[in-house]
Order: sequence, then structure tokens, then C-alpha cells
Amino acid sequence: MSLPADAFAADPCAHPWFFCGIGGSGMLPLALILHARGATIAGSDRSRDQGRSTEKFAWLESLGITLHPQDGSGVVSADQILVASAAIEDTVPEVVAARALRTARLSRADLLAALFNRAAQPIAVAGTSGKSTVTGMIGWILTACHRDPTIMNGAVMKNFVAPDAPFASARVGAGDAFVAEVDESDGSIALYTPRIGVLGNVSLDHKSLDELRVLFGDFLARCDAVAINADDPESMALAPRAQRLLPFGLGAQAVIAADPASIHEGAATIGATVIDRRSGATHMLALQIPGRHNLMNALAALAAADLAGVPLGDAVAALAQFKGLSRRFDIVGTSAGGITVIDDFGHNPEKIAATLATLRAHPGPIIALFQPHGYGPLRQMGAELASVLATRLGADDAVILTDPVYFGGTVDRTVGSERVVALINAAGGHARHIAVRDDAADAIVAMAQPGSRIVVMGARDDTLSTFAADLLHRLG
Repeated sequence: MSLPADAFAADPCAHPWFFCGIGGSGMLPLALILHARGATIAGSDRSRDQGRSTEKFAWLESLGITLHPQDGSGVVSADQILVASAAIEDTVPEVVAARALRTARLSRADLLAALFNRAAQPIAVAGTSGKSTVTGMIGWILTACHRDPTIMNGAVMKNFVAPDAPFASARVGAGDAFVAEVDESDGSIALYTPRIGVLGNVSLDHKSLDELRVLFGDFLARCDAVAINADDPESMALAPRAQRLLPFGLGAQAVIAADPASIHEGAATIGATVIDRRSGATHMLALQIPGRHNLMNALAALAAADLAGVPLGDAVAALAQFKGLSRRFDIVGTSAGGITVIDDFGHNPEKIAATLATLRAHPGPIIALFQPHGYGPLRQMGAELASVLATRLGADDAVILTDPVYFGGTVDRTVGSERVVALINAAGGHARHIAVRDDAADAIVAMAQPGSRIVVMGARDDTLSTFAADLLHRLG
């Protein structure tokens, strides 16, 4: 039984909640937000059933969240509300049990939109790349500036990690602001009515560009004010749809701008002079995370914070303490032999290109392992992925593709990583298909040499972080 989410968002404690796939990057922070607001939470996850991410599930249980096998045994009452992503198949036992009991069902996006739209100052971060980082940056600025926001993120925010919150992908505050990344991949971006929006970029990911232009254009029209990437032609082409704009970037159209001549990069840092072109005021920005893409993410966050009423100088000062997100160019460590291992969420062409550009800004051969985040996305963007991996790596670099992540279900698996590897090599790149991840690790250890940078890329699979840590251990 489906129904309007608003009725339950108004009083989340009125019914017990059951999250199907509670460990997922979209589900976990929602469960944490409802739990912090006093709701009774239970859930299941096939990753838990398969013995993956055991620390995460143990922590959830320590909070008082009841976990069940994903066999339908946790859905026992019509009074419960089942939360399941739109992609969950009707044959999943929780869905079968809910249908038999006539238990209400909400999608993840419906629940998030209901909570978000009820906030006094909802701030939505959109775009094909950088959403989680910009969301974390805005959330940290508002927290550091005593606005006490609620933050819904798809990644762990290091500034909020604590012994009692090791998987801090959400923060619950008493202030007006609710900061969330909103997803275009399933079309759910249409559910949100932000006061303040951010549009970071428009590029190929899960949908065609024509579809994305409609979704993002409609998003701009629903916002009271939008921070928009002035350096991205696709985003600026949609600018007339917005009611009020605050452009950011490096170019002449930007209002919240960074002076390109002032940019200084380190192996794990980047900084620049930020200019407010309305007043001419300048501020020195120093980030503890690397890469020009993160400089652009910072400008997006600064523009959004400005629209939320935070003085620009205060926001710049807050970002100096921003620690980044897990799995966003996350340096796992460097071996005694001088080999660095990096854990990264890169999974679409733009994200991977940004990660490789950050690596190429410094010397040393690159070994890139990419685990595609699904068979469907690989069919959608395989040619574009191959182009990036063929052209953004040098002659001394190498890339290994494993088989795509697969957790079960009826997805078409006829087109896999072999096709992308063939395209990379045909374009002059150096790629190998090694289906099994453990075998890929053996190959990487054999290839690595002093000064190598190993980057582990992929989405939808928490165990990639464990894989990266194990690689570093093997390298000594």
C-alpha cells in the first residue's frame, strides 16, 4: 500500500519503521535522522546476511536499531511503515510480507522529500558530480557558524565522525536548515521544493543529457535561489529557468569566484583567493583536501552559504576546518616502499576524470582499479568511461577493471567490463579485465613500484574500502 509521505514525516514517532537495505548510502542516513527524532527503527540488508560491513551493522544494533535477516521476518504488522528504494523488486521478502499485511510502503526518495520539504530552510544540492562533498561542506559551514543544521548525505562526513558515530552520514540539528543531496538518476529530484538550490554540473551519468536538462531545468525553476556553476556551459544554459542566481566558478561570469592565478595545490591540499565580485572583498581559502574539483565544490558551498545568510568570510574560515568525506580521494596511507593507496568514489566519467586529474598533477605512475557500480550504468556510459580511462592516463599508467558489483536480482548482465576494456585499449590506453577482485589485488601488488599511486574506484560497495586497506597492508 502506497500513501503520501507527508502524513508520517509530520510525526515520525507515530508508527514503527522498517528499512529494507538499511545499510545503503541513501537508507542509512534517513534511518539515523528518524532514530534521532525518536522513531522506532528496524531493518534488514542482504550485505549483512552475506557477512559484509559487519562493523556498520553492529553499530546500528548498538544504537537500539533492530536488524533482521532479509527474509521478511521483520515485517510483522500493518502499523509498520516499510521504506524501500524504488529499485527494490516486488519479489524481495520484505515487500511480499508488506503487501500481504497491507503495510504502508514509502520509497527512500518520498520519505526524504517529505522531511526535506517540511524544513524552514531546505537546501538541495544537485548535479551529476560532487553532490556529497558540497552537501558536507555546506553542512559543516552551517554547523561551524552555529546554525545547527540537519544534514542528509550519501557519504560519511569526517567532521562529524566520533566514537559513538563512526558512520556519520547524517546530522540532526534544531536549526531551520535541512541540507540534502538530491538525486537525478531515478528522477526523484522532481519531488523536492528547495528554498536554496545548488547546481554543480550537468553531464552524462545514469540518464541521457536530454533527460538531465529537463530534470535540472525544472529543479532550478522550483528553487527560490540557486548557486550555479558559471564555468559549466550545460548548467548555464539552464540558468534562465531560475528565479534568482548566484554564479560561482573561476571565469568572468562568476560572482563568488576564485582567482585562477592564486590557485596553489599540494598533494593533499588546495587553496586560492576567493573574490566576492559584488563588493570586491577577498578571502584566502585553504582546503585540507586536494584537487581543482574540490575547489569548485568549495565555491559551490560558499555560494549556497551566502544565499543562506552566512557572511562569506565566516564561511571561508569554516572550510579551512573541513576534513572531507570518506571515499572521496581518501588517502588510505603510504607503504614503507613509498606506494600510496587512495580510496575513491569515482564511478562516472566526470568523477573519474577529476580523480585522475588530481593524481596527474603530481609525479608517479598511477594504477587505477575500477569496479563498475552496476551493469545498467556500464551499458549507459561505457563508451564515455572508456574515453576517460584511455585519455586521462599516461604511458606509464595502467587501469584494471573488475566485473561490476552485483548483489543479486534480475539485472541484464550480458554487457560487462570486457567491452569497456576493449574500448580503452582500442583508443590507445592500457587496460586489463580481471574479473575477480582478489585476483586484481595480486596483479596490483606485482605491478606496484616505489612512487606508484594506487587508486581504488567504484560506488555502491562499502567493501572497496576494506579492499584498499588490505592492499596497503600487503604492500607493507
